[in-house]
Amino acid sequence: MTEPTSRTDAMRTGDVKHMKWWGWGVEGVGFHHEDKPGFAPFVQKAVGLDLWRVEPTERPDFSELKVPASTAPEEFLTVLSGIVGAGNVVVDDLSRVVHTYGKSLRDLVRIRSGEIARSPDVIVYPADEAEVQSVVEAAVEADAVIIPFGGGSNIAGSLEPHPDESRVVVSLDLGRLGRVLEIDADAGLARIQAGALGPDLEAQLNRDGWTMGHFPDSFTHSTLGGWVATRSSGMQSDKYGDIADIVKGLRVVRAGGVLVIRAVPSASTGPSVREMVVGSEGRLGVITEVTVQVHRLPERRGIYAYFFKNFDHGLAAMQEIAESDVSPSVTRVSDAHETGFSLATSKESKGIQKMAQAGLMAYLKRRGWDLDEMCLSFIGFEGGEAYAKRQKSLVDRIVRKHHGIGVGKGPGALYDQKKFDTPYIRDFLLDRGAAGDVSETAGPWSKLRGIHAAVYEAADRAYEEIGRKGWTMSHMSHSYHSGACLYFTFAFVFGDDPLGEYDTVKRAIQQAFVDAGGTISHHHGVGLEHAPWLEEDISPQGVAVMSGLFGAADPGGNFNPRKIVV
Repeated sequence: MTEPTSRTDAMRTGDVKHMKWWGWGVEGVGFHHEDKPGFAPFVQKAVGLDLWRVEPTERPDFSELKVPASTAPEEFLTVLSGIVGAGNVVVDDLSRVVHTYGKSLRDLVRIRSGEIARSPDVIVYPADEAEVQSVVEAAVEADAVIIPFGGGSNIAGSLEPHPDESRVVVSLDLGRLGRVLEIDADAGLARIQAGALGPDLEAQLNRDGWTMGHFPDSFTHSTLGGWVATRSSGMQSDKYGDIADIVKGLRVVRAGGVLVIRAVPSASTGPSVREMVVGSEGRLGVITEVTVQVHRLPERRGIYAYFFKNFDHGLAAMQEIAESDVSPSVTRVSDAHETGFSLATSKESKGIQKMAQAGLMAYLKRRGWDLDEMCLSFIGFEGGEAYAKRQKSLVDRIVRKHHGIGVGKGPGALYDQKKFDTPYIRDFLLDRGAAGDVSETAGPWSKLRGIHAAVYEAADRAYEEIGRKGWTMSHMSHSYHSGACLYFTFAFVFGDDPLGEYDTVKRAIQQAFVDAGGTISHHHGVGLEHAPWLEEDISPQGVAVMSGLFGAADPGGNFNPRKIVV
């Protein structure tokens, strides 16, 4: 990776930072393989792409985009300007394009090919909850559509306006609401504005010795409100919980007032409205403030690497850890395919490190390991010095029981350092005419192996159907007592119909999830991308209840309509 000289490389509107319009992250940051000798051979073997011969496409030219004209009437823009100030109401093409899509592979293929059927008509940047309320009232009065916008990292189609939407579409960007408002040290609770980006809110909490402990892959470019709206999970959810566990209180602006959920430890007040808001993707209103559980910064934090003989051994170890009294912060194990990918993205080892790695591989071979089946695992520990040491000792015992071997903190430290960089690899492949995308699910321990096998079989059939050489890999993460998340990555070189080919593979994987007993999404949300499988996941009656909720709460269909359910 190359790093930007400063955060000013991000696209800005006023004081709000945005990712570049045509890809992930900020200008000046990208994946490079020249210092990773194993990567090019790995990619050629996996999908048949020769990185030394293929020329990357040129950066997309914004001037060549045909952006639909804004349909926002001048009188409506004047009303909005009177609420938030003229400088915080924007209709320029670049701002509207940035707010059109999220960052899924489908989104990036469309934006790079100039496929923009419908963009927001106006972007509004309120400064506080009162302004959000006034904007919402004005928009509903004008029968406009309101789509809340955080960091724009969503990959489930939760942000885009429907192509045949005839009403004015307002993208309500919460980027100016980014402050930690209050910390209740006795309760371990923090009130935080919903537009706070991950790094910004953690920096504010860290200054006072606290952490929220929520670190999704999109952490650098996603917001607290977005995490709540899509029911996010973080890399350290084994210790801190998913966002649904972390959220204790909420403020949600709706037409007519603010929905307030007070931050109490627990309550018996009928069906949980808090739970209704978590994962609602903007359909119940605009989240403006979240009260979250926070924790004192740990005295010690470390992520250790382990190898297992195969994926079955790794899963068995993770299951026993989840069922034990051990409380690690991270439990992750990659299957053999992903382990090969991880090793291929490593920089070349030299000197003593190279000799040590060669010695380890030779040792494992002597133990009868098939190195092509070997699986890499990362397990993290946090807390006081004695506590973390004790936790690691207990985990090491379980790992040995399942024929695993510890290889120290070095690989874990590298993983910790680079954990937010993976989306840049997707852009690197896309620049060279290849797809690289993800789908994730969750299921009980008893079904994880079946889900894993079913997805590989379905993906292989799909690759054969589109006539492309494909690659699938997976890791297990986010452990629970009853089961875990399986996170799949799939890749292939595009043919003549990129999105048609992508749909064939994506549909096969999603269908395999539900057929094998998993859920359609563990933490990316539903949006438009996963909606076709919702009824199979939560039953027709479940969809009916959800539709009834959205219809009753928003009879005019003004809040992000047609997402999750039509």
